[in-house]
Amino acid sequence: MASLDELRSGRLRKLESLRSQGINPYPIESHPSDQIQNVLGRFSKLKKRAKPITLVGRVRGVRAHGGSVFADLDDGTGRIQLFFKRDIAGDQAFELFTGNVDIGDFIEVKGKLFLTKRKEKTLLANSWHMLVKSLRPLPDKWHGLENVEERFRKRYLDTLQNEIVRERFIARSTLITETRKYLDKAGYLEVETPILQSIYGGANAEAFTTIHNALDLTLYLRISDELYLKRLLIGGFPKVYEISKDFRNEGIDAVHNPEFTMLEFYAAWSDAKKSRVFVEKMMKTLARKVVGKLTFSHGGKAIDLSKKFRTTAFYDLLRRHALILSPEKASREELMLKAEQLGVLVPQGAGREKVMDAIYKKVCRPKLIEPTFVIDYPVGYLPLAKRTEKNPDLVDAFQLVIGGIEIVKGYSELNDPLDQLERMKKEETAKKSGDEETQPLDTDFIEALEYGMPPSGGVGIGLDRLAMLFTDAENIREVLFFPTLKPKGEKD
Repeated sequence: MASLDELRSGRLRKLESLRSQGINPYPIESHPSDQIQNVLGRFSKLKKRAKPITLVGRVRGVRAHGGSVFADLDDGTGRIQLFFKRDIAGDQAFELFTGNVDIGDFIEVKGKLFLTKRKEKTLLANSWHMLVKSLRPLPDKWHGLENVEERFRKRYLDTLQNEIVRERFIARSTLITETRKYLDKAGYLEVETPILQSIYGGANAEAFTTIHNALDLTLYLRISDELYLKRLLIGGFPKVYEISKDFRNEGIDAVHNPEFTMLEFYAAWSDAKKSRVFVEKMMKTLARKVVGKLTFSHGGKAIDLSKKFRTTAFYDLLRRHALILSPEKASREELMLKAEQLGVLVPQGAGREKVMDAIYKKVCRPKLIEPTFVIDYPVGYLPLAKRTEKNPDLVDAFQLVIGGIEIVKGYSELNDPLDQLERMKKEETAKKSGDEETQPLDTDFIEALEYGMPPSGGVGIGLDRLAMLFTDAENIREVLFFPTLKPKGEKD
């Protein structure tokens, strides 16, 4: 078998051959008269036309039969068979095609439509010309890119050769389109907030840091757009949303990538309970639009969105699955001992609530397969959420878990500026004690709250994770066109 260098050298020779004959292998213009999917859909009508049809696309297969050649042309919308016959295309065009075209090249072909004896829709070529001469062969169509990391590094080849991958990304785009439609119809206004922030906030995460040279100013890539969207509620916009790229300087695993896509939306006069109702309807609508049904599988497990979503309390999960009898009273030391017994890794400097969170993520969450709202979190768990009226030690918040994956987080937004200030100060104290993933004290946001923010409900949805769920992907990299990877050659 020829090596890649030998194959590339052969294509370079063909490139020079074209140029020596006065042919530009990379012309500016192309002139398709239609897309292949349209031609295939209207084939019976179009094949009766006397006027030739011009198609463009990538050559995906070539089969020579003496004085004729069959080829497959793909323009991204569909694939059609081409038939080159010497006595119709002419000796020069026929020889030029057979001597210079490789699988992977882009060409423009003009001709008439007809059905072969096997009833295959085909274009009989009477002329053609080169649009792009490819210099590297495509991966073998049967094996493709077998190395998983190579698939992620060369996603353009992955989507080209693997129809399942291609369809997965089309489904992802459909998800984002339908999400916008749903929120627009519900009266939300799409807005944009800063990616570069002087103070990051809205989540417990470590930020990426950069420097603005002209201002000699330290800036952070946003970890969330929550605090800016709340400023817009204060500013008189009753319903706002943003689909944003967020960045968190954290580890990479099956559900985490340093750069990811989030949806956050906020509504005045709402709360966590109303948000849960809205989210449940939204999930069912999106499933119908993207998956086409409410029952599907993920990771070999059946998911049913047709029923009413379950609701359970955070502490009840710890009691049931981690066997912590009184989690609301357990000390940090007791929780650390339980984490050690369960083999749970706890982040350095983690406080009591984060130890519980680590246990929950390892032991409890994977067991929540059917759609489940987890509610009633300890107040230190979510420093931007409003306390419940029945118990000030709990916050009025929820997470939606489906298939063992956290998909949604939402809560009644804290609008008491004094409570917010005290809780941010506690986060600052935790940071000094070694916890890097805390909420910084944002005095500008506190000042904004003092002007008054209406009672509000806010929701964040990880769109990458929702795409994973709807496309039966078990790793977030499968739904990111270009996931974060170490440079090639370094251990990933």
